[in-house]
Amino acid sequence: MKALLSVSDRTGLADLGKSLVEAGFELVSTGGTGQHLADAGLPVTQVADLTGSPEILDGRVKTLHPKIHGAILARRDLDSHLAELTEHGIGPIDLVAVNLYPFVETVTGTDATLEEALENIDIGGPTLLRAAAKNFPDVLVMVDPDDYGWLGQRLEAREPVTLEERKGLARKAFQHVALYDSAVSRYLGGDGGEMPEETAFGFTKLYDLRYGENPHQRASLYADPLSKGGVARARLLHGSPLSYNNLLDADAAWRVVSDFDQPAAAVIKHTNPCGLALHADQAEAYRRAFEGDSTSAYGGIVAFNTTLTADAARAMRGVFYEIVLAPGYEPEALDRLRRRRTRVLEVALSAGAARADDLRLVTGGALVQTPDESRDDPASWRTATKRRPTEAELADLAFAWKAAKHVKSNAIVLAKDGSIAGMGAGQPNRVNSIRLAIETAGDKVAGSALASDAYMPFADNIEVAAQAGIAAIVQPGGSIRDEEVVAAADAAGVAMLFTGVRHFRH
Repeated sequence: MKALLSVSDRTGLADLGKSLVEAGFELVSTGGTGQHLADAGLPVTQVADLTGSPEILDGRVKTLHPKIHGAILARRDLDSHLAELTEHGIGPIDLVAVNLYPFVETVTGTDATLEEALENIDIGGPTLLRAAAKNFPDVLVMVDPDDYGWLGQRLEAREPVTLEERKGLARKAFQHVALYDSAVSRYLGGDGGEMPEETAFGFTKLYDLRYGENPHQRASLYADPLSKGGVARARLLHGSPLSYNNLLDADAAWRVVSDFDQPAAAVIKHTNPCGLALHADQAEAYRRAFEGDSTSAYGGIVAFNTTLTADAARAMRGVFYEIVLAPGYEPEALDRLRRRRTRVLEVALSAGAARADDLRLVTGGALVQTPDESRDDPASWRTATKRRPTEAELADLAFAWKAAKHVKSNAIVLAKDGSIAGMGAGQPNRVNSIRLAIETAGDKVAGSALASDAYMPFADNIEVAAQAGIAAIVQPGGSIRDEEVVAAADAAGVAMLFTGVRHFRH
């Protein structure tokens, strides 16, 4: 029996080699892997000695040979295959253990060049894995070092590996190759160009969750191998494990605060920002965000885009939050949070090397879109009304417009002094969203600025807003009734800007 071993990650390799030798296998390997096995005192035959062909092209070609792939792909139940092996002097290979060049680690490292990326695209490894996995009834295939232990013990004990176990190993190998190939494809297509005719998304399972949105649903968290940041890679510094809903809300919170260059604090409830504020003093930013909807804040999630200070941690005292997120924590702030029931997450600011396309599954397929990263420039907005907004109103309109991008449609955000004063989301019509925002804002509605994620289709939107005391409005424009809407704003003395850009979020 022969076992071919060629790995980039040599974790547990020597122990596997020892088990295979004890089980009666002849070890065949390539350069670095073979040397590692030899250094462990194990007898090993180099692939070049087996094939009679040297490695060429700086090692780019070493296992691509009939004496390797014929030995793997031959069906043991076909006399014609076995006869051909004998005719060509090929001995069967019964086990293949391979893992691939560190492509992902290379391209997600610092300043990796295209040449370095190309040199780390494995060719022989995926070919070996696919060949062995195709012939899994006769060939054992291993790609995961976690399988070395149990399988080595099974072989040493001369105990059979069941067909179902072989099938599971083959599935893991095909999945590993698919993940690898998708990473390469996405890296090469990472310039943000046209959407491809075919696409593949590969994700690596991090851990199982207790359940999904509801207790009867199973769920797991998977990570994009090309990303080293984001909520999926967050570090849980304190508190109980995260749930499916926790992660959805945490992601919504992180998306909001990450969209601002200024110090920001956001309070999230059911993926919507019920509170959001900007302020140089982080504790003050939190207080203003909390005041956006103090009733809804309880049991929500609070996020910051700067290192959490002790003052901000003190400001949160007395309010229960499921999760606190920040890119870092002052020691005193972390110490204070660890005394509370809240979960504490540290989230890296970097999102990684690949463009983070939005992916949603639908029945029978998937919707894929580029992220809504429009960098809106208030200087490009058009004043549609006779009255132009004041400088203070324009600042609040710009803040409200960016906040509305993170609120579920139909989205209405009221802002005042760099803070959300009220918010309406997810309503079947825009007037209801405006009324909800006004109700939430209470006394803060007077003089506030309103942002609408899509155009206002009827003048009644303006009339309800003006009656409540809203001073200025920003919206995309583009309705067939724009003239009526503008006339209503002029009649009420409300300033209104058209952006020409829509920010739906369903």
